[in-house]
Amino acid sequence: MTELSGKTIVLGVSGGIAAYKAAELTRLLIKAGARVHVVMTENGARFVTPTTFQALSGNPVWTDAWDDRRPNNMSHIDLTRAADALLIAPATANTLAKIAHGIADDLLSTLTLARDCPLLVAPAMNKQMWSNPATQRNVAQLRADGVSIIGPDAGEQACGEVGEGRMSEPEAIREALIAFFQPKPLSGKTVLMTAGPTYEPIDPVRGITNISSGKMGYALARALVMAGAKVQLVSGPVALPTPQGVERIDVHTAREMHRAVMLRAAKADVFVGVAAVADYRSVEVAIDKIKKAGEGLTIELTRNPDILAEVASLPAAPFCVGFAAESQNLDVYASGKLAAKRLKLVVGNLVQDGMGGDTNQVVLFDADGSHPLPRASKTEVAAGIVAHLARMLDAAANA
Repeated sequence: MTELSGKTIVLGVSGGIAAYKAAELTRLLIKAGARVHVVMTENGARFVTPTTFQALSGNPVWTDAWDDRRPNNMSHIDLTRAADALLIAPATANTLAKIAHGIADDLLSTLTLARDCPLLVAPAMNKQMWSNPATQRNVAQLRADGVSIIGPDAGEQACGEVGEGRMSEPEAIREALIAFFQPKPLSGKTVLMTAGPTYEPIDPVRGITNISSGKMGYALARALVMAGAKVQLVSGPVALPTPQGVERIDVHTAREMHRAVMLRAAKADVFVGVAAVADYRSVEVAIDKIKKAGEGLTIELTRNPDILAEVASLPAAPFCVGFAAESQNLDVYASGKLAAKRLKLVVGNLVQDGMGGDTNQVVLFDADGSHPLPRASKTEVAAGIVAHLARMLDAAANA
């Protein structure tokens, strides 16, 4: 993942136990392609040494406003001039208070005043400190001043208590930073989507399913959030973490997925059917495990509801996007699906090109014809799909 390529991030580390997470955050930002310069407070350096961050970032660490490595001791001016963002993680209650009130008594707090780039903070503190009215006033002031707040999360804290205030995990902070830099062409849009396989039981231990991993759908959900959309993801059984900012509704069977979608479809601006929904289910599900008997087993199947077709046929249907995974004749079947179900866009691919893997090669089919995307990671393919979708929505709005 190189979604931060070309970005320079100044990472501020203040004095909280969550400073150990900032080391992993530094590694993740570097892996995403960013250049990272770390600035630590005196208290921050009590938890993790500057040497650790120097080794991880590959750059000298800054701790002193009087550091003469910058001409005229102007590190508080120079450090953010070439930066794309100043990110403070962890941001203690004391640090938040300083920023909110314009106090500049060390290098990091001075940087927040002298910066020439956006400021993002990831709060980290005890639950009582977070809920204290003074902290909440400071956070409200920071938001009013245009500072982006990442987290905090709820959970077990270093003090042994459980509650809100712990710093968001490094992966979540990285995702929030990547999203911060992305254009938001889908801002204000609600996208309802499905992903993953469905599982149709035959008995308590057997069922009908498929090899869909859900990776393409989850990558698309992430890309939609990055583009500013509110995303509701109705997911079949997958072994994937929920993308940051996505509302996930777990289901197993096609009928459960159908119910979850139809409950929400009327309020969606866009519906994207990525899930590999089983076309058939067993007419009868055995209460007990079916035992081997005779030479064979006959199972009577019946059709499952066609979720995508039903959503597309609603009186005030959302903008509907379908997926077509085929083993041959992709152009014929995907174009046919576009017309038969009255869809706006179909994303087609051959199953051998992407199903279950980490890369994909797709062709986009719409009223203007077919638009192939190059083979790439599913993250990159998802970004290409979202860009095409955003252009179509914009054209429709201005028609």
